[in-house]
Amino acid sequence: MKRFSELAISSCEHLLYNKELVRYLEEGRFDAVLTDPVLPCGLILAEHLSIPSVFFLRGIPCGLDFEATQCPNPPSYVPRAFTEHSDRMNFFQRVKNLIFDIPKYFLCDFAFQPYAKLASEFLQRDVTVLDLLRQGSIWLMRLDFVLDYPRPLMPNIISIGGINCAHKKLPQVAAIPSHLYYKVFSMDGFSITHIRSH
Repeated sequence: MKRFSELAISSCEHLLYNKELVRYLEEGRFDAVLTDPVLPCGLILAEHLSIPSVFFLRGIPCGLDFEATQCPNPPSYVPRAFTEHSDRMNFFQRVKNLIFDIPKYFLCDFAFQPYAKLASEFLQRDVTVLDLLRQGSIWLMRLDFVLDYPRPLMPNIISIGGINCAHKKLPQVAAIPSHLYYKVFSMDGFSITHIRSH
């Protein structure tokens, strides 16, 4: 994990301090930066270019996405990862759910501190990763209400669950067997199909 983190930060430094590439991006007058905020390099770049950030993600492991969007995330009915609870919890499960929230603040600070330092140096002002996340214009969340538990979402969070699933070609529909009575009613763009057995 440490090796991956060092590699990600090193890659970000090389991107941000590549004067030729940054000049090209500045002159390109792009409309937005589409980025995954789990690795905040895109956030830093968007802030530098003064253009909106569009985030494409499943979620930030320590819950910074909720804090940045000011989205309610009540432990009373939104189950935390690794608790194995559903959205219907008894009192003790809710307490456990709340306790699982405590370490995330330390984890976030530890994980994102190198990016905050890099962002402050590059942007030449004090900035935190949370400050950069709050600049997100649209959050394209890979959430699916069929698979996830109910929870509040802010207006700039768009649920796009299933977008990265493979699409299979649908099988050809067979002819309707002769023992079925088939009738289609159609009017004003609506159709009603009625199938019944003889």
